[in-house]
Amino acid sequence: RFCEDECTRGDIDDPIAIDEIKKFIAEQDMKAETRFVPPMINTTGKPYEQKIAVIGAGPAGLSCAFFLAQKGYPVTVFEKEKKLGGMMTMGIPEFRLEKTVVNSEIEVLREMGVEFKTGVEVGRDVTLDALRREGYKAFYLAIGASKGTPVGCPGDDMAGVYTGIDFLREVNSGKKPEVGEAVAVIGGGNVSIDVARSAVRLGAGKVYLVYRRGREEIKADDDEVEDAVAEGVELKLLRAPAEITGKDGRVTSIKLEVMELGEPDASGRRSPTATGKFEELPVSCVIGAIGQKVDLGGIDRGAMAVTKKGTVIADALTYQTSQPDIFAGGDVVTGPKFVIDAIAAGKEAAISIHR
Repeated sequence: RFCEDECTRGDIDDPIAIDEIKKFIAEQDMKAETRFVPPMINTTGKPYEQKIAVIGAGPAGLSCAFFLAQKGYPVTVFEKEKKLGGMMTMGIPEFRLEKTVVNSEIEVLREMGVEFKTGVEVGRDVTLDALRREGYKAFYLAIGASKGTPVGCPGDDMAGVYTGIDFLREVNSGKKPEVGEAVAVIGGGNVSIDVARSAVRLGAGKVYLVYRRGREEIKADDDEVEDAVAEGVELKLLRAPAEITGKDGRVTSIKLEVMELGEPDASGRRSPTATGKFEELPVSCVIGAIGQKVDLGGIDRGAMAVTKKGTVIADALTYQTSQPDIFAGGDVVTGPKFVIDAIAAGKEAAISIHR
């Protein structure tokens, strides 16, 4: 809700609560008996025949499918997971985003004629060339950045060590990862806050948020951090993981190196430097929420140009890749960003695919 930060009413008292107003209206629209299903709108008045494949059922893919279906295109969404929604259902916790919200939106897409194929990984279960032979004329690659980054210190392969994405995926699948009495969450972004608050809800007696910079440098929203602290999460600032130790292959403690802030880095934030001092925390679980990566899986990397970080290169205006019939958007292009950025990318790609 960036518009609320800019709202001039905030100069007098409080910004217009447009987020809550829209949320209230949307909740009325979600009800099946009053749900609005957009009609097909195009200049010909009849559906188009060109089939389009959307790869990935996260916010970018669902958004692209919506706007293409509204134009009258036959759209099939391929999703490798059994659940639809991508990070909205498999990553963001229920207390942040109710799954009923996402599912009601997906029902609208179904009523618009969008076909969903779950448990199908493009590149492994079916190739792009095979889909081309089936008559698909364009592809929208929206697989996101669904691979977690390891903690990156000795011992990060022990039982009880997770990446933040894998941990949240288990939680959102209805499983209850065994966190034990004390949990160390590594990271300072919104995902690390989601992980920490989820660990509290799983019954952990102590949850530490370990971050190598200070409070001002934490990337997570201030409101989210305050909520986490209010729920009992303890901030361990200016600390970096040095080693995870354990017994019989399972985590028992984490050794943290004390850091201090030096000069600002390229982003303007002060860079942490090691002091050579250490602190040890007894923990039963370590969760690294320090980043996400793109995993193209079985999709031929030679099919399109990618960056050194593994993100797909797409035209900034058209979202077209080096393959003329493949468009890409969302986290697979930008790296991890907000849901609304992925939704916007999906809409822009639908416009370009239509053109």
